[in-house]
Amino acid sequence: MKILDVPQSGTAGNTVSYKARYGQITRQYVVPKDPRTSVQLTRRKALGRARFLWRTVTDAQRAAWNAFAHGARTRPRLNQSGRLSGYLLFVKINCNLALVGEPMALDPLDYPRFVRDPVIELIITNTKGIIGLKLRVTAKLPQYLVILGTKPRSAGVSYVDHFAILGVVPEPVEGLCDITDLFVAKYGQPRAGTRVFIRTFQLSNGWDRIPQQLNAIVPAA
Repeated sequence: MKILDVPQSGTAGNTVSYKARYGQITRQYVVPKDPRTSVQLTRRKALGRARFLWRTVTDAQRAAWNAFAHGARTRPRLNQSGRLSGYLLFVKINCNLALVGEPMALDPLDYPRFVRDPVIELIITNTKGIIGLKLRVTAKLPQYLVILGTKPRSAGVSYVDHFAILGVVPEPVEGLCDITDLFVAKYGQPRAGTRVFIRTFQLSNGWDRIPQQLNAIVPAA
């Protein structure tokens, strides 16, 4: 239920608190489902491997990661963020590298110069019941552009906050990147009249950028 209280986030006993779109929410804790999808298992495997690798680095490498982490911070939560340790940065970077099929790094990787987000529009077509989803881009894609999505929603929905990784956006053809197969593999073909939300974020050298979000309604045939 929605309550009037100081901003809170996290679990205390059997109660979960978090800040939602319209205010502070408190609800009873429920053990989350664990569907153990292939993506989940792959990410967990990468996390375990990164944690193991941290135990194998030299003291010099560990010191380099600690120094590199100076100034790096977690994503803000309730307008607060914390400093990343060398260990947390090591795990973050290497899990991101694993996400795009790159080998994990024992030494820190330089922070890249991210380009302006090239994606400007989500285009959805419906040709005799065959749905196509494409991203219109205005420039060359960065090293990796990762896409996330949610299950199709009602056309009246304007806000969602739970996204799953779909994969890496393919190279554009005449300014359009076809993401149909990535979306359909996760959620199936969306129905006409539903709204599709996606997010994309740049990833380079294991570093990621804050995602941008787009949405569009599936047209009638």
